[in-house]
Amino acid sequence: MESLYRLRNISRQARLASILPISLMAAMSMSGCATTAGSARSSSIPPISNMSVGEPVPDPRVGLRAGRTDAAQAIWNMRALSQTPSPEKFAGITNSDLAFLGSYAIQGNYNGYQIWDISNPTNPVLREGYVCPASQSDVSVYKNLLFVSGEGLSGRIDCGTQGVKDTVSKERLRGLRIFDISDLSNPKNVGNVQTCRGSHTHTLLVDPKDPDNVYVYISGSAGVRSPNELPGCMRGSPDSVPNTALFRIEVIKVPLAHPEQAAIVSSPRIFNNLTAPARHGEAPEDIAANAKAVAAARAKGGFVATIQGSERVLPSQFVNAQLDSIVKARGGTGAPTAADSATLRAALPEIIARIVGPQPAPGTVRPGPTQCHDITVYPAIGLAGGACEGYGFLLDIHDPANPVRVAAVSDSNFSYWHSATFNNDGTKVLFSDEWGGGGQPKCRATDRREWGADAIFRIANNTMNFQSYYKLPAPQTQYENCVAHNGSLIPIPGRDVMVQAWYQGGISVFDWTDAAHPREIAYFDRGPMDSTRMVGGGYWSAYWYNGAIVGSEMQRGLDIFELTPSAYLTQNEIDAAKSVHLDYLNTQGQPQFVWPATPALARAYVDQLERSKGIGADRIAQLRQALGTGTTLPAGTSLGALAAQLDSDAASSADAAKVRTLVATLRQLGG
Repeated sequence: MESLYRLRNISRQARLASILPISLMAAMSMSGCATTAGSARSSSIPPISNMSVGEPVPDPRVGLRAGRTDAAQAIWNMRALSQTPSPEKFAGITNSDLAFLGSYAIQGNYNGYQIWDISNPTNPVLREGYVCPASQSDVSVYKNLLFVSGEGLSGRIDCGTQGVKDTVSKERLRGLRIFDISDLSNPKNVGNVQTCRGSHTHTLLVDPKDPDNVYVYISGSAGVRSPNELPGCMRGSPDSVPNTALFRIEVIKVPLAHPEQAAIVSSPRIFNNLTAPARHGEAPEDIAANAKAVAAARAKGGFVATIQGSERVLPSQFVNAQLDSIVKARGGTGAPTAADSATLRAALPEIIARIVGPQPAPGTVRPGPTQCHDITVYPAIGLAGGACEGYGFLLDIHDPANPVRVAAVSDSNFSYWHSATFNNDGTKVLFSDEWGGGGQPKCRATDRREWGADAIFRIANNTMNFQSYYKLPAPQTQYENCVAHNGSLIPIPGRDVMVQAWYQGGISVFDWTDAAHPREIAYFDRGPMDSTRMVGGGYWSAYWYNGAIVGSEMQRGLDIFELTPSAYLTQNEIDAAKSVHLDYLNTQGQPQFVWPATPALARAYVDQLERSKGIGADRIAQLRQALGTGTTLPAGTSLGALAAQLDSDAASSADAAKVRTLVATLRQLGG
């Protein structure tokens, strides 16, 4: 969720990812993965044989016409239901993440949030557009409460649009906002919880053992606030500063009946005893481009800093903010002088060290991550997946206020562990790598397929074992920001199918049931925003919710799709997925899907057994006749005897588990 594009909308100095190109973040403090903590994967990796898109050939996503509103589109095994532009108050401002409640989609935006009525997915209607600027307005919802993250320096407690000019201010909001949305047309801010590093993202945990409260895990990635603004905020390593705001997350407990009493109840140090993992470095094209940019900046008198041994051009937003501070400190007014510029150049090493931490002495080991980008909790299995800079974590969340790290993996092919998704039975977890931070083109034909991809792991006895990578198969242009981003499971019974946003790479639907060989089965893509220069955009997130795929397009608005039958997915499987109804969805609070026993569910299992040749053709025909094609069983159908026959077939089946699942479904249907 870090986007270089956002720098054009919001001036944020607190977090390095906000003041420097995010690829620099990867080069400085992140990157990598290993199958176990402390053992980095070498460059000898399994070949990627899972990138074939299948039909159509050639891939129509390659070479699409550019345009903000009239870009060419390519779609396969999906149907576009609606494409709704952002309303005026939010147009031109980055749309961020999504949450769902009833028939509503709540879309975050750097200017606030939008509540869309999607009961008719072909015609979404804006129910409320609430202006409350924040970076990045990550949203979650539960019952009548809406939670919104704020991290940047310009967010105000009163939701004002004028920003906050003072370096230290009691008007600034960096943390979690809580709104009562009982009246959707009149949201009320009923509580705010300030945190030392703000809230880049947050995760809502609904504990089945505690119906009176919800818990919010805060992933704050900004620099540590001044204690003059928020008492108790300190930075440093835990051994020298025991109460440091680094190397921890915050857990907020929210009483549902009194959200105004929400407060931090613990600050778990889930990063203890980790060291920085191996890094894969930058692509040759990016190294050359950076060298060219550094030379050009120097020629024009720009500002360059050395960070972890690499020279980087500092963005103008950061430089201007620093120069303004220097002018103010000397009591001056107007434009910065040459002396002010010289002062900043001399101070840069100390400023950078304060932001990213001191550089270790030669031969010493760098510490591991100080933060998570995102945490996905799965209460049904008591585990969470933490995407934490250079590591992927497995957390025990049985005690919601005190999560405990039980496993950590790193990988030298990963740059920035961004988000996590479990499969439905909790035997696998998928982590995404936001290499390039969402603001750079990382899906070019020259980019390695292992970089900016997903990594799939099997889970056994609280350990994670690497299986494969998945990356968007279609190469994108140098002017399209593209990397793995937010997605969710689709409730296809008996399979692990996921929809995922890839920024300007579009939306990819892929099957990772076979963890070693994931395969794309549907997609949607537009051409670049611009064909001559990088203009950030694309999908921040794409999630399945009650039969539809809803995408938050950063610049273009809200898009809704549905899957269509194909050689990879039958209508019965789609119908079975649509039978799963959710009252609400926060993707970082992953629900466990439960399928009602319907004829469509049984037919979906029959389709899968036919696809896998798990039972013979005669038995398939017998089942199809018995199950019919409608929403109810054919008159006079008796499934008991058929279930018994199938039960005996299971022993000799190549897909015995699926046969037994079908048997259980038939018995439920037969009463």
